[in-house]
Amino acid sequence: MRRPAFFRMPRGLAAAILIAAVSPALPSYWVTYREQYYRLYHLHYIQNPDDSIENIYWLEKALSADFANPLNALCLIETPVQWEKYRYLFTMHLYLKLIEQHIFLGNKYNKRNAYFYNAPFREQNLASLETAETCYRAALFYWDSAREWAEKAREARFRWINLGGVQYWEDEAARIEDGGLDYGKVLTRELARLQQVRETFAAMDETTY
Repeated sequence: MRRPAFFRMPRGLAAAILIAAVSPALPSYWVTYREQYYRLYHLHYIQNPDDSIENIYWLEKALSADFANPLNALCLIETPVQWEKYRYLFTMHLYLKLIEQHIFLGNKYNKRNAYFYNAPFREQNLASLETAETCYRAALFYWDSAREWAEKAREARFRWINLGGVQYWEDEAARIEDGGLDYGKVLTRELARLQQVRETFAAMDETTY
């Protein structure tokens, strides 16, 4: 007897259909506020280009969104001054995450070396380097904004306020201030190295390989 179509499906597809059939409908909600968009950002075990692009999208949406009510902040907020510092730190953190994602994306396209046997693929490698440079320069653009918001969060009137619920953000601002976190230096170095590799590829011709 021929098995019903359901049982002839691939196991994964059959399981998905079965789960959808027996699972109750999940509640949905509008994604409106900065905190909600930020929760959609996540790191993947293997950071493929599509993963970075997805994260960049959510982070950009978060930057352009309003903050939720302090009751729904990502840490305990009890005073207007705490609320102000929270907004500065959160904005700084979003810019840092955007920098990180652009670096991840750029690294996927960056060619660290121009080996002689890559000569037949010269044009493809040059195009890949151009994509990497675009990512790094976007990250460098965000770095200026990250530093600006870190400086706001480290103003003297905020020194006695520590938002323990977002201690990682506090640490980021402190590291920017003391120079321990300097994406400007990192990116400038990467761009200089990228240019060297580009020049090597550009000099290749039919005699290289």
